[in-house]
Amino acid sequence: MTTETALFTVIRAETSLTPSLPPFGQFIGGSFVPSTSPDTVDIVNPATEEVLTQVPAGTTEDVDAAVAAAVAAKDAWAATTPRDRAAVLLKIADIIEANRELFENLEAANTGKPPAVAEDDISSAIDTFRFSAGAARAYSTLGADDYAENHTSVIHREPVGVVGVITPWNYPLLMAAWKIAPVLGAGNTLVLKPSEQTPLTTLKLAELVAGEVPAGVLNVVTGPGRIVGNRLSEHPDVDLVAITGSVGSGQKVAAAAAGSVKRVHLELGGKAPVVVFADADLEAAAKGVRSAGFWNGGQECGAACRVLVHESVAEKFTELLVQEISEITVGTPGAGDAEIGSMISKAHYERVLAALEDVRKDGLTIAVGGRAIEGPGYFIEPTVVTNVPAGAAICSNEIFGPVVSVETFSTDKEAVTRANETIYGLAASVWTRDSARSLNVPRKLDFGTVWVNSHLVIATEMPWGGFKGSGYGRDLSSYALDDFSRTKHVMYNRG
Repeated sequence: MTTETALFTVIRAETSLTPSLPPFGQFIGGSFVPSTSPDTVDIVNPATEEVLTQVPAGTTEDVDAAVAAAVAAKDAWAATTPRDRAAVLLKIADIIEANRELFENLEAANTGKPPAVAEDDISSAIDTFRFSAGAARAYSTLGADDYAENHTSVIHREPVGVVGVITPWNYPLLMAAWKIAPVLGAGNTLVLKPSEQTPLTTLKLAELVAGEVPAGVLNVVTGPGRIVGNRLSEHPDVDLVAITGSVGSGQKVAAAAAGSVKRVHLELGGKAPVVVFADADLEAAAKGVRSAGFWNGGQECGAACRVLVHESVAEKFTELLVQEISEITVGTPGAGDAEIGSMISKAHYERVLAALEDVRKDGLTIAVGGRAIEGPGYFIEPTVVTNVPAGAAICSNEIFGPVVSVETFSTDKEAVTRANETIYGLAASVWTRDSARSLNVPRKLDFGTVWVNSHLVIATEMPWGGFKGSGYGRDLSSYALDDFSRTKHVMYNRG
């Protein structure tokens, strides 16, 4: 059944944001240049449905020009010292910090994010550059020594060369930072394709840092994935391609990259289970799901979107969760009290609504929410689906919207088995007061990150990445610099 009485309305800011737009063109070789095609893509504010601007619909020729610029710059950049590269990363962080309000407004206008999310995105991007600056000067490997008689071995850590980067629409500047910072810190040059829906903050970053990064080291080409992304993935002069995106997008990138046997770094989707045991603090768990399940409107690969709760406390927990979700405030960018904003686009809005219609067809209970919110913009009510049976489609399909499902389990073994029954392996959480269980259960969960009594708390110093269908490779931490570098063994005969 579904809720009949509308609980949610959209709080709308009194005035629309007027973001400072980046220049029109492709950022290649240190400046904005015209695309080789006159075609453009409309960039829409999803909270108002207003067209903000247009950007070029890039071509393979645009990608080739950008890769050529990156190839021309790679030797000189690779020859710089870690200290010199760190200084550039710190300068980029300072530039973002000095233009914080500009970036927050531009990100919010392009994505529909509420103020709290946009502010967190920009703060995290700044921290990513500052951490990578330090990590670039500190990461090391096996020391020089003799491992064969009369032969001394030295391990060199080298950049891979030119890196192609494909970033998603849900965290445009932050995901760009997660890639740019370690890629440059490790001594590589790069060509970045932002999502064709949300390229504005990445282009603005390129504009503002152009004088600080040597020409050709950082290049940005806008356009559709089937053209720009595919060319980056197959280009023979791209040494590694890194993507944050859906499983399907990752599969296409990996297949295209196979032709030139280039390395691939995949950070893909997720369907994070939240395992709530009978002894858990149920109020804390419900608040945790409110925060981590609906952050960024649920458009988050690590979102706490699938709750498995012990049958003995399921009724109480569900009551607490529904109450928490009923209190969420939906709003437009600039509406200060808003917790969640709009879906990113009309197409995604329709996908989420179609998923909710499937929930109804499956006969599941929508305890709260479940509908579009009337008025302009692509808003959907925060939704809780309850009494979900094992094996239901919602347990495995990534909706990527403001939707959380609740199912029950009987034993610890069942909880672990059910949690692992998904193609994804990005993130999970365990909620318990039992110290032994808090140590044992995370070790049995097949996910790259497991939180205990929290969810979606991310530290720049710690790696982020998944198992199984969620891909491989690690963002953040010094492991990211490892991913974007290669090791070379040089052995000297002393005999």
